[in-house]
Amino acid sequence: MKLKKQVTVCGGAIFCVAVFSLYLMLDRVQHDPARRQNGGNFPRSQISVLQNRIEQLEQLLEENHQIISHIKDSVLELTDTGAVSPSGHLPFRSANGSWVLPFDGRPTFLSVKPQDCQFALGHRSQTDLQMLDVYSLLSFDNVDGGVWKQGFEITYDPSEWDEEPLQVFVVPHSHNDPGWVKTFDKYYNDQTQHILNNMVVKLAEDPRRKFIWSEISFFAKWWESADVHKQEAMRKLILGGQVEMVTGGWVMTDEATAHYFAMIDQLIEGHQWLEQNLGVIPRSAWAVDPFGHSATMPYLLKRANLTSMLIQRIHYSIKKHFSATRSLEFMWRQAWDPESGTDMFCHMMPFYSYDVPHTCGPDPKICCQFDFKRLPGSRVNCPWKVPPRAITDANVAERATVLLDQYRKKSKLFRSKVLLVPLGDDFRYDKVQEWDQQYLNYQKLFDFMNSHPEMHVKAQFATLTDYFSALYKAKGVAQGMRPPDYPVLSGDFFAYADREDHYWSGYFTSRPFYKNLDRVLESHLRGAEILYSLAVSHARHAGLEGRYPTSDYSLLTDARRNVGLFQHHDAIAGTAKEIVVIDYGNRLLRALVGLKRVIINAAHFLIMKNKDVYRFYQTEPFLETDDRRATHDSLPQRTLIELESSPRYLVLFNPIEQERLCLVTVLVNSPRVRVLTEDGQTLPVQLSAQWVTAVEMNGEVYQASFMARLPALGLAVFHLYDSADSPMTLRSDTLLRIPGRGQSIRSSDPLPVRSQMSDSQPFYIQSQSLTLGFSGTTGLLESIRRKDDPQEVRVQIQFLTYGTRPSKDKSGAYLFIPDGNAKPYSQREAPVVRVLEGPLFAEVTTYFQHFQQTVRIHNVPGVDGLSLDITTMVDIRDQNNKELAMRLVTDIQSGDTFYTDLNGFQIQQRRYFQKLPIQGNFYPMPTMAYIQDSQYRLTLHAAQALGVTSLASGQLEVILDRRLMQDDNRGLGQGLKDNKRTANRFRLLLERRSNGAKPLGSYAKVTNVINKIIAGILGDHKKEMADSRPVSFPSLLSHMTSAILNHDVLALPVLPRKHGVPPIRTFAPLASTVPCDFHLLNLRSIQSSDAHSPSPHTALLLHRLGLDCGLEAQNPGFNCTTTQGQLSISGLFRGLDVHLLQPMSLSLMHSQPPLSNDSYVNLEPMEVSAYKLKLC
Repeated sequence: MKLKKQVTVCGGAIFCVAVFSLYLMLDRVQHDPARRQNGGNFPRSQISVLQNRIEQLEQLLEENHQIISHIKDSVLELTDTGAVSPSGHLPFRSANGSWVLPFDGRPTFLSVKPQDCQFALGHRSQTDLQMLDVYSLLSFDNVDGGVWKQGFEITYDPSEWDEEPLQVFVVPHSHNDPGWVKTFDKYYNDQTQHILNNMVVKLAEDPRRKFIWSEISFFAKWWESADVHKQEAMRKLILGGQVEMVTGGWVMTDEATAHYFAMIDQLIEGHQWLEQNLGVIPRSAWAVDPFGHSATMPYLLKRANLTSMLIQRIHYSIKKHFSATRSLEFMWRQAWDPESGTDMFCHMMPFYSYDVPHTCGPDPKICCQFDFKRLPGSRVNCPWKVPPRAITDANVAERATVLLDQYRKKSKLFRSKVLLVPLGDDFRYDKVQEWDQQYLNYQKLFDFMNSHPEMHVKAQFATLTDYFSALYKAKGVAQGMRPPDYPVLSGDFFAYADREDHYWSGYFTSRPFYKNLDRVLESHLRGAEILYSLAVSHARHAGLEGRYPTSDYSLLTDARRNVGLFQHHDAIAGTAKEIVVIDYGNRLLRALVGLKRVIINAAHFLIMKNKDVYRFYQTEPFLETDDRRATHDSLPQRTLIELESSPRYLVLFNPIEQERLCLVTVLVNSPRVRVLTEDGQTLPVQLSAQWVTAVEMNGEVYQASFMARLPALGLAVFHLYDSADSPMTLRSDTLLRIPGRGQSIRSSDPLPVRSQMSDSQPFYIQSQSLTLGFSGTTGLLESIRRKDDPQEVRVQIQFLTYGTRPSKDKSGAYLFIPDGNAKPYSQREAPVVRVLEGPLFAEVTTYFQHFQQTVRIHNVPGVDGLSLDITTMVDIRDQNNKELAMRLVTDIQSGDTFYTDLNGFQIQQRRYFQKLPIQGNFYPMPTMAYIQDSQYRLTLHAAQALGVTSLASGQLEVILDRRLMQDDNRGLGQGLKDNKRTANRFRLLLERRSNGAKPLGSYAKVTNVINKIIAGILGDHKKEMADSRPVSFPSLLSHMTSAILNHDVLALPVLPRKHGVPPIRTFAPLASTVPCDFHLLNLRSIQSSDAHSPSPHTALLLHRLGLDCGLEAQNPGFNCTTTQGQLSISGLFRGLDVHLLQPMSLSLMHSQPPLSNDSYVNLEPMEVSAYKLKLC
């Protein structure tokens, strides 16, 4: 009773303080001009003044309501336990089994403006082609089309071009994969350098010759080794318009499994290289080889100020449909765009491939005769048994007529009399002879055509932009604008099938180990960029730039380029030869080691209390890294912190732009661990074993887990001791559920373990937010119940395996061709199941032969405690032609609809189609997929790209790994047999839909009505379109969950020093909070004229997230507000002044006039914007 009285008195006092604070806040609205928009300059309209006041009051009321609710919940939680701590210490376990933790003391609130919810509820403008509708329409019947096998017969009237001649633009190209069956360097040495050397010589022979080049990774390597004469000759060709840099990215990025952070970064790297070395600005994009195309790509290209794009690998049935309706050229619009601001002009190539037989027209047998590399005597021939013939005066008339017939037939598929004809293939033009064969023979054909007016054609060599410019001119529109009557399309182009039922959906998962490593690299790269930029800026501000290792910039450059290289469509896709994968892996590991060095060097400087005593020594690092990888293909080993009676300092880096309340786990060598905050507060610690096997623990290493509150993008300092007096360090309660009597349990003294025979009864673990039910037999998840929901929701995890087709074509690195439905995974013996419970987390680990799965919940307020942390360790190296799948089975009435993300940037609705084979219903899942009904949404968040589907209502299924013993006949020449022991990481989030998609916050319900009335008076509303369709977005909680999963806290121990550690302190770089619907995508130091050092400028990349506010709000664990897209940059960075704020294009090549330094930046929902800053 005494505790209850104390708690009640304490709670009442806090309540009074909260009420008084509300009075002060309301008073501040009237007197504090800083709370007013634009420094107190209200609009003249009295209605606007009223609206302004209401918004301020609404936010303050909501904040106060959240604070009071937080206090009330904490008080109730303490009083409801009905127990008193036997020792008087917190935490302790109450009579009902729940853990009572110390009161956080930092009440938090969630206040999202109603206007920031309207975007997800709004209607979208109508498009002519919505890809989900196209899929519903098509029969996917694969009827034989004759010479154009996947199409139809094309006819034309020869007089069609009498009034307006056909303009033919033949675009020579060479597709250079930066790694595939050879490594990047071997391709360069064997072929690419010769292509570029020949280009300089052969194009100079005739100014009519043109060429396009895409991969800057190769071009930069050539440039660095070329002498000044070659460089000048190449520059002359480029500036003279004979050579065009298309897209200009570091690579031709994969579009299915790549994350938009890395897609943007490799584009910036390529464009910055072009700007620094050539002064060239790409205008058109060229993507002939990615295996399917994402709607994210046209948006990124548009934001980089490109005007046109070309794509190639699209499902053959879609190509046929688009050809029949002359829709191969269209404006590609984002599904969430209410108008046309995201429109990008796109050209889809109509035929099977980008090689010469499939680009001049519909008949590959004829087109192959005009690939003059295949002339008799060459090592390459025509499969159709009719070889090319060199063009002579005797045959030019007949040859030109045959070729023109193909050109005319191809042009009938488009809406203009301007025709694009690519002329190239993989690694073409590496021999001088081919340059002569192609250019001389084609020039004879062009000369003949152009000199015979009766043919009504003008043919020429061209660049890609030459073609697009002629098309726009013919249609009378400006560059990149929509020609009259051209269709508008929204959606994407996955999954790709090139023939029959050969769907390229296997690579969505292929080599998941490296897909996960890539995501780790991206988080480290972003974190290193941010800390480096902040450290250099603060060093500059303090006049210590000379002492700081700015030479670390070369490590950043190396990492940018290696991460960029891995975005290549045969790298992250997992579709390269094993020797090439090893090369990629070593590059990634080198980059990771370099990035960790950049991070610890920046952190060292930033946490120093007195910067004057800062010294950097290359051989004496101040901090250790959080983990180490022995080889590129091994899992990371966390750093062991050896405790002493004197403090060991630990620095925690939070890479996300919001304050973070989370559970942190480190390895220590003593069970007597004590953890203190910087100001001396002792933290509760949960001590757990480090398990070697299912039943054996390491007696010398322990896991110490504690709850930490970390500043946004900041570095927090903690003290760790080996202390006999550590009452707040509690040991985990561990139970082993053993299937039989044969196994002995080895437990060490400080961490006792209980064991019992497995039974079929379900068992449960719980936290303050969740209760999970598990199968007594398998130890796998069966149900989830949220604290605020009386209903237990069935969420069963099942494991299954797919085989591959027994005859004919089989699955490989690219293709997924299963032998029917998946079969349940089974093994002879029931698994060992370990159940671990404690004050800060509880987890269940199940050990099967080919995988072990850990499902963990954190007993932490906020984001970290609202979802299930799932790690599935997979090892299928002893399997043949097997693919392991994890399936979630629920009662959610999702029907045939599910949702997947595109590149971590946006959500795409999907539908299961029975008319498609199983493999045609799989889609890429770079970061998340979800199913939903009127009550619930279940989201599977992923820390690596994998293939996903929903084959039945209420199900989600992901392929975890695939081991395939044969090639799938797409050129690789190998199966997938280099599997690694792989950790697939997920977060599973169950959300409940609120009634009527109400806006977040109780007070917001009332004020939203008032706001709508005012908006109506002001005319601030859009007419609803009856035929528009809504688009799906993650909730704010879902966005945050994805962020914490993909951006781990880095735990950096301070190394012991002989003379003691100089004073260090927490570094909190942000002076104001970033609105919680903003994501700080990057803070990237811009290169100076010297490639190895930074300029004084930094690129700030921001993304404003689209939100679904129709899911019930949860306490996020930090103060979360939105601002209708406004952010003040001048007041953002603590201790730094903003001397330049200049809007830029996404790849930093195009600038707008600088803003005043105290300006706000404004972003629309979903917008990604870049700014050039000078921080001092």
